[in-house]
Amino acid sequence: MAVQGSVVVVTGASAGVGRATALRLARQGWRVGLIARDAAALRALAAEIRAAGGRALPLRCDVAEAEAVFAAAAQAERELGPIEAWVNNAMVTVFAPVADLTPEEFRRVTEVTYLGTVHGSMAALRHMRPRGRGVLLQVGSALAYRGIPLQSAYCGAKHAIVGFTDSLRTELRHEGSAIAVTEVHLPAVNTPQFGWARTTLPRAPRPAGGTVTPDTAARAIAAALRRPVREVWLGGSSLVAILGNMLAPVLADRHLGRNGVRGQMDDRPLDRPAEGNLFAPVPGRHRSEGEYPGRDGALRLSGQAARLGAAGLGLAAAGLAGWLLGRAGPR
Repeated sequence: MAVQGSVVVVTGASAGVGRATALRLARQGWRVGLIARDAAALRALAAEIRAAGGRALPLRCDVAEAEAVFAAAAQAERELGPIEAWVNNAMVTVFAPVADLTPEEFRRVTEVTYLGTVHGSMAALRHMRPRGRGVLLQVGSALAYRGIPLQSAYCGAKHAIVGFTDSLRTELRHEGSAIAVTEVHLPAVNTPQFGWARTTLPRAPRPAGGTVTPDTAARAIAAALRRPVREVWLGGSSLVAILGNMLAPVLADRHLGRNGVRGQMDDRPLDRPAEGNLFAPVPGRHRSEGEYPGRDGALRLSGQAARLGAAGLGLAAAGLAGWLLGRAGPR
């Protein structure tokens, strides 16, 4: 368990969930290293944290570049102190059918969202392993378990993070390391990503279903740093998506085939550049909130509790069915 008041590094910190997480952790007394591509946005966030009495260090880098991430981690150690926690949150996405994606777009999403998490994990472990402690947190998604149309590159990257993290966790167990590895899988969150993402759609991208606020996600992340469990599922929609896909993937395929494309397009036409922030940051003020209303607060369960609960309900249903069939049988 990481100790509040020590050092945490957050990637993708300039906006959305990363920004909300950095602000919340700073209010709780953490010294925060801030990683993102936009230097001006990082400076503004660091100034906001300092004005509130916290300590923050802007560390401009692109998480797709491994050596830049390693250098940022080393700078955080020098200027803030030993890194006790690391939050891999940086991501980009493209809203487009696979047939409309270019290899360069697919590669870029993979390099930022998946390899950025790998690079951040490697950077954190360089400093945590010699000390034998720390918390590594991957910000995941319900889409790590259930792919949806129009976001194949992002879904593939999130799936890959789960596989990578499972492997890493077992290696640390083999070593007898006290480093905790946790994942927080989020539902749709009201962040600027829907207004920033590259798209080929004729209408503005929007979240599928309801959203939660970035601070709701930040609270779940902060709680997981204090008491890390293997994984956390946030929101009832995450629970339904993950367990539903485990139990009835064909039904999920059919539902998403019918509703998944239209459900991710707003009624209004696209009214901003389609290029988005894939290869360069979007200029202007960065913020946590997006333009869709988000619910404050959400169901929060450990993945283990959710799976055991689902298994228990399944066994209970099977037992009830057997009892009813028994009563209905010949006497």
